[in-house]
Amino acid sequence: MRIGKIDIDRPVILAPMEDVTDRAFRQLCKRHGADIVYTEFISAEALRRGVEKSIRKISVADHERPVAVQIFGNTVESMVEAAAIAETFDPDYLDINFGCPVKKVAGKGAGAALLKEPEKLSAIASAVAKAVSIPVTAKTRIGWDHDSINITEIVRRLEDSGMQAVAVHGRTRSDMYKGTADWDRIAEAKSACSIPVIANGDVWTADDAVAMFARTGADGIMIGRGSIGNPFIFAQSVSLVREGVRLPAPTYRERIRVAIDHMRLSVEYKGEKHGILEMRRHYATYLKGLPGVSKVRNELVRELDPVAIVELLESFEAHCEALEREGRLTESGEYLNDHSPRLILNYQTNTNPTTI
Repeated sequence: MRIGKIDIDRPVILAPMEDVTDRAFRQLCKRHGADIVYTEFISAEALRRGVEKSIRKISVADHERPVAVQIFGNTVESMVEAAAIAETFDPDYLDINFGCPVKKVAGKGAGAALLKEPEKLSAIASAVAKAVSIPVTAKTRIGWDHDSINITEIVRRLEDSGMQAVAVHGRTRSDMYKGTADWDRIAEAKSACSIPVIANGDVWTADDAVAMFARTGADGIMIGRGSIGNPFIFAQSVSLVREGVRLPAPTYRERIRVAIDHMRLSVEYKGEKHGILEMRRHYATYLKGLPGVSKVRNELVRELDPVAIVELLESFEAHCEALEREGRLTESGEYLNDHSPRLILNYQTNTNPTTI
């Protein structure tokens, strides 16, 4: 798949996700095999006003490359001005959000709402493509609702407007994130245009990645929710898609260590207070299914000291190791005995685990 100077065989891409794909998470996903990463979506109006939070979102680093900045808005004027600002931060390419379904975006005429106004969508795409010297792409959905699916018209318009690629999420706006993504509609979009098409929606495993390429004929795939708490999915998918090699599931040690890495990066980029607070949403996904997870999670979300958080997670790792030695836990964190005694974990010390 080629976008500007980027040329990657069947890339596996991190999807833009609000409050998820910040610099810390993007760096983790790159470390674990993501071919391309996207920023969180950024309001054109906020960029024009110089809102500090939006400026932080748009900042990218060389170790993230290739990296795309995504913007959204509902007027040609605001999007052109925002695109010019975004270009000064030197992303590899710029992406326009024509697919966000949430009320605060679509309810104001941006994101997926523009699927109801194809002429305006085309005007914004064309104006942005002409306003910057870097490649411009777009991300969209298959339609506003199931009575107005118009993805083939939309991708043709986007191609004619100068977009160098289009990512298609296989749901309508009315679906939000419910139901099953319609990969056949993505295949229709691929057949309707000659620019690269990136398929998005319901990739939870490396097998899903292989199936999505086969079913849609897409040039690349994009993983969103399936990567939350699981950046390992990128290396697993790339290996299976491009080499036919299945990588093992991450061990509980790797999952705990990535949680620690994520926390440290979050603190590095956002400062101790905000970095710790924003990590709270991630612990449950990294530790899901491990023994005693509820107790350690409750401790983690109350802790504000990064050193203490590392100690909690390392103590939790020691508890899992003890269970593994006893033959009751696999290396991947699965119980070997459904009737294993419940763990009583003392996270305030480095004592050995006890059970009842």
